Amino acid sequence: MSSIRLGEYLVHRGLISEVQLNTALQHQQRTGERLGRLLLILGYVRRLDLARALADLWQLPFVTVEQGTVDPRVAQRMPLEATLQHRAVPLREDARSVTVAVADSPAPELRSILEIIYPGKAIDFRVTTEWDIDRAIASIHRRKVVDTSIYGLYFRDQSESAFTVFTLPQYLTFVLLCLVLLGGLWLAPARTLLFLNIPITAFFLITVIFRTWVGVAGAAAETAISISDEDVRALDNRSLPVYSILVPVFMEERVIGTLLRSLAELDYPADKLDIVLLFEENDPDTLAAAKAATPGANVRFLVVPGGDPQTKPKACNVGLLFARGEYLVVYDAEDQPEPDQLKKALLAFRRGPKALVCVQAALNYYNWNENFLTRMFTLEYSFWFDYLLPGLDRLGLPIPLGGTSNHFRTQVLRELGGWDPFNVTEDADLGIRAAMHGYRVGIVNSTTYEEANKQLGNWLRQRSRWIKGYMQTALVFSRDPYGLVRRAGWKHTLGFALLIGGTPLIFLIQPISVVLTIVWLFTRSSLLESLFPPAVLYLSLFNLLIGNALAIYVNMFAVFKRKLHVLVLFSLFNPFYWVLHSIASFKALGQLFTKPYYWEKTTHGLTRHGAAG
Repeated sequence: MSSIRLGEYLVHRGLISEVQLNTALQHQQRTGERLGRLLLILGYVRRLDLARALADLWQLPFVTVEQGTVDPRVAQRMPLEATLQHRAVPLREDARSVTVAVADSPAPELRSILEIIYPGKAIDFRVTTEWDIDRAIASIHRRKVVDTSIYGLYFRDQSESAFTVFTLPQYLTFVLLCLVLLGGLWLAPARTLLFLNIPITAFFLITVIFRTWVGVAGAAAETAISISDEDVRALDNRSLPVYSILVPVFMEERVIGTLLRSLAELDYPADKLDIVLLFEENDPDTLAAAKAATPGANVRFLVVPGGDPQTKPKACNVGLLFARGEYLVVYDAEDQPEPDQLKKALLAFRRGPKALVCVQAALNYYNWNENFLTRMFTLEYSFWFDYLLPGLDRLGLPIPLGGTSNHFRTQVLRELGGWDPFNVTEDADLGIRAAMHGYRVGIVNSTTYEEANKQLGNWLRQRSRWIKGYMQTALVFSRDPYGLVRRAGWKHTLGFALLIGGTPLIFLIQPISVVLTIVWLFTRSSLLESLFPPAVLYLSLFNLLIGNALAIYVNMFAVFKRKLHVLVLFSLFNPFYWVLHSIASFKALGQLFTKPYYWEKTTHGLTRHGAAG
């Protein structure tokens, strides 16, 4: 069916004007998208009127898919994957035929599949809206959607899922170490404590050297995939694929309107955007606020079926099932991505190797100067995304993803099993898992601005969740150390161990080590003297003085790329900021044993500042 025929029909029926048709056809020449979708995006036609018009042109009956019009026993015989692929929902059958609702003109492939599933039955196609199709799929296949979103990765490969917190060998190793430690403290306390102090001190030194080395590598190089403004302007909109944007939201009624405005400002053809807002069943207020914001026709609402755990990765897995784009990005509710980010990510994929499965945009904060906590948070994130991750990229080490602005090849993401709903830092886990399967994660020179936590309690909840997720990821990928080395190699394994395993470990042991060193220096207590023979003492002093100085120094890097020079002096307060990390780490450790899957909600919309300039 030609665009002209549809357009003339809509004009003849008085549903659009000649001027609106000509405007839509001009858009079509620039983007190559279907006319019907363009008319919806431009707001010229209602979804229901368009579906009725298409039904008339295709000479098929129109149907409204509502509760009670679908026989689940008939519909569930068609696999969820086929239903999603062809956007078709079997409604009912009788002795002669099966009635199937579609939103697109039925393709021969769909007819062939239906003839196999319902042999001997005539196929009676009916036309409905895309929204009716999505709602029907989510309702009919609710159990399959829940199981896939929660247990998809677990059933694909149990060894890569955090569903099992500790394996039996890990439990036995932990118990054995505890027994050896207690026995040592009973029989030879001084020697045992010295035996502990030596590797802890050495580990602290190695971690400082590693982070400094990676940070300097990041400072010495641009990002691996640098896209210029000229590159972006040279893109032909007709060549752009459909891009899915997943936004999981929960109790975000304060910021949902701002989010939709930010997404509307993206420099990407609106008719090629597939924006999916993911709501929880027990959060009607955010859904109501999103409806009140009256988003465009390229925004879909999906309500995530209830079921434990209720986590962001579970919601993202539901979105992944329904995503239509060749590429996909995840944003948080408070995000404000730079307008050209999608185009830069697309160019990064096109220029990168075939193994490039994900590109990570930088994250930073638009309320960086609100209080002490937001300034320290900005320093930390600026170093992490502007220097540390590019350094990992340059050195060929695994890159843990941030929680947002991760751009994926959709099909490869599905092959990897999506996100782990039992891991509360699902992004870092996915980045490491991709590397372990031979894929690459890259960095693209674009920034998404977020709201930095300004309240201490809110910050501790968020940070303890992140650190708990790092602990979960470390446990998952250390279940088979030999297999890890065999699959990833020594270089990747050591990078993973120092960054993912080392980060929470250093925060747990740092306060104890620093306090013991300072107490001994000032008191020269005989009780501690045996812990600090000369070699250990000098190494401890190096860690305390030079190690902390190096950590502060590399953190000072952060201000230069962002030109936030006023924050240079705040880097001197990093040792106090690290104390907060230690508090969050001990909280995370406790939850790892008591509430491993518990997702502590971060409250957004607290800042008095607006968007980034």
